Amino acid sequence: MLTHIQGVLNAPQLGAARKLLDAGSFADGSRSAGMAAKRVKHNEELSLDDARHAELNNLVMGCLVKHPVYRSAAMPLKVATPYYARYTQGMSYGEHVDDPVMGEGQLYRSDISVTIFLNDPADYDGGELIITTAFGDQSIKLPAGDAVLYPSSSLHRVSEVTRGERLVAVSWIQSMVRNAEQRTLLHELNQAREALLREQPDSDETRRVNHSYINLVRMWSEV
Repeated sequence: MLTHIQGVLNAPQLGAARKLLDAGSFADGSRSAGMAAKRVKHNEELSLDDARHAELNNLVMGCLVKHPVYRSAAMPLKVATPYYARYTQGMSYGEHVDDPVMGEGQLYRSDISVTIFLNDPADYDGGELIITTAFGDQSIKLPAGDAVLYPSSSLHRVSEVTRGERLVAVSWIQSMVRNAEQRTLLHELNQAREALLREQPDSDETRRVNHSYINLVRMWSEV
């Protein structure tokens, strides 16, 4: 399932993130890639030892983890420290699948990938995130501040940037619910549940849907 999350960061938050990125130190992004992805990864990433990295994490990830759509769709158990990637003219990231297990010290399984767009799509040409799905390739280029969740198991790529600069944050999530189909069902059920709780909080239908959702989470979650 691809999930578009709108408004993860607002305009002032994006401005603060851009200032940190503009002052940051970037290095060859292939250094963080696995053996297979290293051959096709052509971008730059904010150095992990840059003092601005922690500030960006507090800002960007702090906003993401509070977003209700993110919490409902991802059901996160562990979340990776993000990479802040920069693509300038001629840069791209060829077709790849994210590593199944990531991390140093504390390992985590990558169930879901997330890309947060940090600058306006009018700032650059190309640079679409292209994800292969059962319904064909999906091309994604979202407004600044929006994010997309997609299965880490999917083939995906970033097309070549032909003008300007593309800035994104990328992270990975181990979900409490490993099975993607179960996560999708829970997210859809939770959307219906929340609508009922807002509109008919005391109805029998609301009580039954709420009860079913809670017990399905209990049945399927791994913590």
